[in-house]
Amino acid sequence: MPQPISPPDTALAEATSIIEQALGAPASRPQVRAFFDEATFTVSYVVRDPASSTCAIIDSVLDYDPASGRTAHDSADAVIAYVRDQGLEVAWQLETHAHADHLSAAPFLQNALGGRLAIGEKIVQVQETFGDLFNAGPRFARDGRQFDHLFHDGERFSIGALQGLALHVPGHTPACMAYVIGDAVFVGDTLFMPDYGTARCDFPGGDAATLFSSIQRLLALPDATRVFLCHDYKAPGREVFAWETTIGAQRHNNVHVHEGVAQAEFVALREARDRTLDMPRLILPSVQVNMRGGHFPEPEDNGVRYLKIPLNAV
Repeated sequence: MPQPISPPDTALAEATSIIEQALGAPASRPQVRAFFDEATFTVSYVVRDPASSTCAIIDSVLDYDPASGRTAHDSADAVIAYVRDQGLEVAWQLETHAHADHLSAAPFLQNALGGRLAIGEKIVQVQETFGDLFNAGPRFARDGRQFDHLFHDGERFSIGALQGLALHVPGHTPACMAYVIGDAVFVGDTLFMPDYGTARCDFPGGDAATLFSSIQRLLALPDATRVFLCHDYKAPGREVFAWETTIGAQRHNNVHVHEGVAQAEFVALREARDRTLDMPRLILPSVQVNMRGGHFPEPEDNGVRYLKIPLNAV
């Protein structure tokens, strides 16, 4: 029997076009400034249009001490200082997904710098799942309204003169997005450095086969595409943190999913590895804050905000 013909991936084709145009015009490549938070191994980015003062902030970090329940803004203040020192105007506060390893500082940064807060439209699935887990109640809207914009797959956006496109890359979570901006792609937790591999898939809504498909989509981008990661944990034998690579390096050298690795092989490896991993230290506070767009739950009648720890439920 003839095999069904897969529909063309229009979003991927448009992303490739954006990247190729930027590769052909080096002066238009985005300027990227990374901020590494070693406490959570998270990298935040300020992505600037070189032709203007417009920028976007991607995957910001709010400092949080789980022992005391105290928050701080040292990581976010470093971003604010940089943006103000450079005289930049923030157009977007972009989240690649609802993180399980750090709290977002997006509302704090919005208050100081502006910018529209955006995430993928599938965040509503995350809100449904974790709204139930945390018994968030009827006051917690599960329609994404906590964000200013919900991106759909293939949606274009701009940062000054820079062209951007949102790609839906589920598998780690249902809502994961990668942002193509000029010749760069910000992949969130989908990929790590080639010597470290790929993201875990054992959270609610995660799926290793789906992640494999999402990664194949990313690996179809041009080899010279700059890849910026959300985390680094230093692979065994590597002494320095790193968070920038290329699609070509990922395709040829990623220890989990390099060219030639079949889906079944990847799924078996990923699922076996996930069974050995502990839950992230900050998953319970992180998710219930990040599903709200970085906002904390409403204060209770004593004026104090509380985060919940569900017992024997995860």
